[in-house]
Amino acid sequence: MSQLELAARAGTTQRHVSFIESGRSVPGRSMVIRLAESLEVPIRERNVLLLAAGFAPAYPQTGLDDPGLGPVRTALERILAGHLPYPAVVVDRCGDLVLANTGFHALIDTVAPQLLVPPVSVPRVLLHPHGLAPRIVNLDEWAWHVIDRLTAEAARNPHDRLQRLVTELTELVPGRPRQPAPDYLGFAVPLRLRSSGADNDSELRLITTLTHFGTAVDVTIAELRLEAFLPADEATAAILTTLVTRQP
Repeated sequence: MSQLELAARAGTTQRHVSFIESGRSVPGRSMVIRLAESLEVPIRERNVLLLAAGFAPAYPQTGLDDPGLGPVRTALERILAGHLPYPAVVVDRCGDLVLANTGFHALIDTVAPQLLVPPVSVPRVLLHPHGLAPRIVNLDEWAWHVIDRLTAEAARNPHDRLQRLVTELTELVPGRPRQPAPDYLGFAVPLRLRSSGADNDSELRLITTLTHFGTAVDVTIAELRLEAFLPADEATAAILTTLVTRQP
């Protein structure tokens, strides 16, 4: 991004941005926030910038179990319940499970118990040989869809645990396909999953959506991601409905 474009986004002049960059001018608290916002810096890192500039952090980090975030947790639980019978989860920035609905638990009923000991890593549950990986028909394609997304997240929100997870999963999954499949659609990669029920010859075809809070001013809320699995055909919808009704 050029200085001119950054200045326009931050509501200042190119000259002022140049002076800040060269150290000839010291930015105030609001300018640090405006520059960080213009550069789409995650709010956790905005706190780091504020500290480096000599200011107190502006964005709190509250535990999701804190009473002050009760309305947020209630809203998330309602969304998860409303998504049934289809699976949905809420994860943090490292992909660790925060909340899940009955549909997701039904989907992972064949996963080894050791993978479900908290903190539960959802990407690991999906791609580990003792997780869902043996049931994923298009593992060589879909695994790299997941890993590429995690790699991009690690670039936006650097974290040692996230980088270690990327390395771990890269070693667990098949090598990246040299040639895309004939029906390859880039990021639009459906998850093709063998059913775990009695009719295990059936195949579930799932597409996913990712949602995050666009107006969060708390670090915890800003880093939450809601991942919802949707049926790509009527047969999958019927199987998922049956799986959920069997849950205790």
